[in-house]
Amino acid sequence: MLIDIAKKSPLFSGKKKTQEVASGPAWRILIVDDEPDVHTVTKLALSRFKLDGRSLEFINAYSGEEAKQILSNEKNVAMAFVDVVMESDHAGLELVKWIREDLKNTAIRLILRTGQPGQAPEEDVIVNYDINDYKAKAELDSRKLVTSVYSALRSYRDIIEIEAARANQVKHRKGLERVLQATSGLFELRTLHNFADGLLTQVANLLNLDTETLLLSCNAIDAMSEDVNTDAMHILAGTGQFSSHHNKPVPEHIKSLLEEALKEKRCLYEEDCFVGYFPAKSGWINLLYMDGISKIDDLDKQLVDIFAINVGVAFENLLLNKELEDTQSELILRLGDVVESRSKEAAYHVKRMAEYCYKLALLSGMEVHEADLIKHASPMHDIGKIATPDAVLLKPGKLDAEEWEIMRQHPAIGYQILANSERPILKAASTIALQHHEKYDGSGYPSGLKGTEIHVFARIVAIADVFDALSHARCYKPAWPIEEVMKVMKEGSGNHFDPELLKVFIDNIDAFTQVKEEYSDQNAELDITAN
Repeated sequence: MLIDIAKKSPLFSGKKKTQEVASGPAWRILIVDDEPDVHTVTKLALSRFKLDGRSLEFINAYSGEEAKQILSNEKNVAMAFVDVVMESDHAGLELVKWIREDLKNTAIRLILRTGQPGQAPEEDVIVNYDINDYKAKAELDSRKLVTSVYSALRSYRDIIEIEAARANQVKHRKGLERVLQATSGLFELRTLHNFADGLLTQVANLLNLDTETLLLSCNAIDAMSEDVNTDAMHILAGTGQFSSHHNKPVPEHIKSLLEEALKEKRCLYEEDCFVGYFPAKSGWINLLYMDGISKIDDLDKQLVDIFAINVGVAFENLLLNKELEDTQSELILRLGDVVESRSKEAAYHVKRMAEYCYKLALLSGMEVHEADLIKHASPMHDIGKIATPDAVLLKPGKLDAEEWEIMRQHPAIGYQILANSERPILKAASTIALQHHEKYDGSGYPSGLKGTEIHVFARIVAIADVFDALSHARCYKPAWPIEEVMKVMKEGSGNHFDPELLKVFIDNIDAFTQVKEEYSDQNAELDITAN
């Protein structure tokens, strides 16, 4: 009688997949049975079923193999009724094993049904197969069917929620890892320009985006004005269409967004763009503009906020380090100037030396931070001359043996002045001061060091010092022509100078003569002003 009623129902059709009307996404149930009437009866008994306001969607399979094909393609199937005996006596059991072991689907709830209980004993099946229930068809009436579905779907719902929470935790953890990876490198960048370029690259990596970006900086005092004006900002770096805007006015079409972020002191997430607001304790505010972003989800917003905090710390440290280094470098230059003016050497000697050393360091393959270090430390190479008597230091003619011995003391004195500092620049300067008169063949002073026993900084300074001394007038000689300077320096390859470094210097002589000419022009301007 039940089957006759089912046949008159609209649910009875030849289609393998039907959907009930539901107020939300339907729970998907797979019926695997080789008897069509079992499909019809099951659907009829569950026709009014709802859980959490969601009805049921039925998917039909008439063999174990057909069920495999369906499960391989269909997603989010919540539960399955599986007949034990279909195309073979254990087709249902084989399907269960395939779902759990091969498909690795542990979420779907599996209820085995059989019309031949003796074919697959209940205890053996429950113990040896990962199923959620085992019912004989004869005992599975309408009430028990509904009860079993409620139980199975609630279990499936809880599993999915737990998996979603776990996935969200993994996503958050990976997001935090992305933040750490994105910001860790920023602490290694030691110039504002490198920091700005690195920041734009890391933001793109953080959000997994390929977009147009613009990084701007603004003094906090200007930002506090009632009438916030982006004219007070300057662009640090840009990518894409903004790559050519360095140190140019802010593009008109983004001014209003930047001003809004400054006024509200927060990041802005618009429909197709993002403005990041990064204040620093030092009194500067950085703004990051990104366009082409169709959507940033809540997690990405949280990641950007964390990133902003790290960026603020990195930028603050960078400014602090820059201030300390600038102060230290200025003191070093001023001390170098004292020695320079006292010995009446060519003006700007220590400044030219710093530039020569920086260029040669980079051209020889040093890292930028190493080149920066020698640039800041090299002006102190002759600091020991501060203790050399005027009679020796300012003598226009050749020094006698006793005077020469006094002059040869200035490397050791310079080292003694600088040696006890733990600051990288001063430590480098002490080494340079001590070794810059050592020669590659071991004939130099004060220690007779040879080859790579001489620190590479001192080997670079030796080349720069001789080049500048020969190419400029001193109290004891006129300036030599560049051709004559090059001839003498080439003769010193392998004995006075490191041959590899000297070759790099000579191969790029145009770059060094350009520095020489730039500072010569500044000398001329100073002479005109003085007159």
